[in-house]
Amino acid sequence: MQTTNTVLMIRPTRFSFNQDTAANNRFQRPAAASEDVQLKALQEFDGYVAALRSHGVEVLVHNDLEAPHTPDSIFPNNWWSSHPDGTLVLYPMQGHNRRLERDKGALDWLRNEFRVEQLLDLSSLEQQEVFLEGTGSMVLDRQQRICYAGYSTRTHARALDQVVKHFGYELCAFNAVDHQGVAIYHTNVMMSVGTRLAMVCLASVAQADERQALHARLESSGKQVIALDWAQLESFAGNMLEVHNSAGEPVLVMSRTAWQSLDAGQRRLIEAHTTPLPVNIDTIERIGGGSARCMLAEVFLPKQQSAKEQTR
Repeated sequence: MQTTNTVLMIRPTRFSFNQDTAANNRFQRPAAASEDVQLKALQEFDGYVAALRSHGVEVLVHNDLEAPHTPDSIFPNNWWSSHPDGTLVLYPMQGHNRRLERDKGALDWLRNEFRVEQLLDLSSLEQQEVFLEGTGSMVLDRQQRICYAGYSTRTHARALDQVVKHFGYELCAFNAVDHQGVAIYHTNVMMSVGTRLAMVCLASVAQADERQALHARLESSGKQVIALDWAQLESFAGNMLEVHNSAGEPVLVMSRTAWQSLDAGQRRLIEAHTTPLPVNIDTIERIGGGSARCMLAEVFLPKQQSAKEQTR
């Protein structure tokens, strides 16, 4: 299945501008001196959770710990991913303070409810300066078993090869850059793949052969491609995630900034296939340099059996 009904979100305690990641995340913007970033982020986070739940999505909320200070805890999809066969993957992170997120209790808490049958721990690659930041670096077509990835300082071929080999995925890799020609730090900023639709800024793939190969692979896999322009890329329109509600109906989650950047035809196409769910995360986007998809860690693990089920 391409989508899940269950997501894990980390409620922030000390959200702030992350100096560790600012060097290559050109979407981050420092806060004003008088701005209460934590309060705004908390309000936006709680509103996001409420919107998802009102649309029938199961949201597991884990409260972040104050120490150690990890300003990007709100973006949990980068350091772990889960898979229907019970595999949990831990990823090598470039930002030093992002590595600390692994030891703040989220996964211990998750294991109480879900079964982890196998752990694929790639975090030791950090010692070799090899990085792969989860479903930020990789956009997965779980139905067709395709991994889309744009190479960057946070997305290295060696780690990618290990993941696609482990899961038996086909790799569709390319080089994507922003309007200034600088490598885009995460693939999920410039593209997303759902059950029927793919949002992608093809213009960001500068090499014609790679651009054509990406477009062709998306179409041959059965996706209808919605091409994003540069302004839409910078409005996080590539950073969407399709989930489904309790009735199995598709819901496409995005920021209101992303939704407002789309034209009428693009919106109609999305509405023909999914229920769009725009959320207000203006402060989180601006300070953190990540958007709606980055805040959602998809849970595909099988649930733990209850004591009653185990004795049947």
